[in-house]
Amino acid sequence: MRRATSTPPELPGYSFVRLLGSGGFSDVFLYDQQLPKRRVAVKVLLLDELTPANRAAFTAEANLMAQLSAHPYIVTIYHADVASDDRPFFVMEYCSGPSLAERYKQAPLTVVDALRTGVRLSSAVHTAHLAGILHRDIKPANVLANDYGWPALTDFGISSAVDDALPTHTTTVAEALADTGTGGTSGQVGLSVPWSPPEMFEDDPAPDVRSDVFSLAATIWTVLAGQTPFEVKGRGNGTLDLIGRIERGAITPMDRTDIPRSLIAVLQKGMATEREDRFASALDFGRALQRVEMELGYARTELEVPNLHLEAPERPADTGGADETRVRQVATIEAQPVAPAPSADETRVRSTTTIEAQPSAAPVIGASTSAPGGGSVGHAAPDALPTETVVRPRGPVTAPAEPEEPAEAAPPPRSRRGLVVGIVVGVLAAVVVAAIVVGIVLFGGTPAGETPSAAPTGGGEAAVPETIPVPVLVGAPTLDGSTVTFTVENPDPQDDDAFMWQLNNRPDLPQRHTSDDGILAVDGYAGGAPLCIDVMVFRKGKTSDVLVACYPPAA
Repeated sequence: MRRATSTPPELPGYSFVRLLGSGGFSDVFLYDQQLPKRRVAVKVLLLDELTPANRAAFTAEANLMAQLSAHPYIVTIYHADVASDDRPFFVMEYCSGPSLAERYKQAPLTVVDALRTGVRLSSAVHTAHLAGILHRDIKPANVLANDYGWPALTDFGISSAVDDALPTHTTTVAEALADTGTGGTSGQVGLSVPWSPPEMFEDDPAPDVRSDVFSLAATIWTVLAGQTPFEVKGRGNGTLDLIGRIERGAITPMDRTDIPRSLIAVLQKGMATEREDRFASALDFGRALQRVEMELGYARTELEVPNLHLEAPERPADTGGADETRVRQVATIEAQPVAPAPSADETRVRSTTTIEAQPSAAPVIGASTSAPGGGSVGHAAPDALPTETVVRPRGPVTAPAEPEEPAEAAPPPRSRRGLVVGIVVGVLAAVVVAAIVVGIVLFGGTPAGETPSAAPTGGGEAAVPETIPVPVLVGAPTLDGSTVTFTVENPDPQDDDAFMWQLNNRPDLPQRHTSDDGILAVDGYAGGAPLCIDVMVFRKGKTSDVLVACYPPAA
């Protein structure tokens, strides 16, 4: 029987709106906060009396949530206090969207939504683990949705430090067996049987980060299947039934046909009976989901995990270091430098003389100039650009005297038309460079059909692009019934490398698959034509050249 809801407390600065929900140990109400004005969720704990132990547990939960409130996928806590009637309460972010429990009961999530949600929750859970906190009650009802539709993990009421022992008020297997319900929350607090790992049913439970990984994988399975992983329709699904299936690892097969086998394998690994067989961390589980996203051609969801281990470099005690800012004298310069006076060795302009025009002579190309002695000077040809000054002597043309050694000539002046042409060419070059840069930023790498050029480095050597090794076939492919198994290895493995493969002569099965161990099994081989696959090493969003392997091997 559902218990009666408690009375919302009178809180100064807050106005009660309505009930949001009730749990086994608290009620959650919607309030309007007056300053700053916003809607908030107020979680009120149900306690007969506020004992020192209750107060300590309340303080611990408030402090745990406060440590994680900056994460985008964890509910933010604003305030914690004790009401005038001695009931502790939390003031938290109001998540207006439905919880995952409400969503999957209406309709199972699509594959893309489940993957995106799983990666985001993985980052939230791993962030809690980095802070030394186990959640221990991850389930669809504890994943809310904020105004932007993002998942928000909540209810750290039975969470604890990673190395702490299980609180005495947490349900043990004996208490769970005494419950005759149908798979809900069992015992005094917090043990949500359908999503709990088998180690939680031991007489002396000792959960670790892999226990949260189990519950996280079970939650994603639930929202995809529309039911809990160990529930069997038409059969008994009480607490005892569920615990027995969980301990045996009897996951109910998924009846959806649109879920790739790679995703099923990731979730099954996350829910392995032996925790040594699960993912070592929530971060590893999230990365496995990311690989499925890339296999299916979806945009990769980012893992929002803080780097808590980076420390600021120590600053030297000496205040006179080379990096310190110093005050120097201010020097001024002319915006337009004044040309220096000509030296004795420079070319000088001499007095000009006039001569009779020579009709048969070629037109003189030059810029007009004047001299102190007066007279006419040469004129530029109509269509020629002026390049140098030409001085015509007056009187009969005689052999010129031995010229003085001229200084290095100044660069010739540019005409207005030359300046315009230069500007246009410069603008066009800038547009081309900008287009290339935008293409590289948006699409990565170099344009199709081009070879990336080696960029100069500080050491004067060209940077050589990283070459991803081509996988190598190990032994001959084997046939077992209708399953052909290929084994490949990575000649130069790095962290997070994976194999990506697909059938290259089966147009009816174009889907790409990924593998971490290099054991590639293809079902449904019926003989006849050879079965060939394309295999590549996948590294940091890029792939190697293709290895083509066939069964039976080519003679």
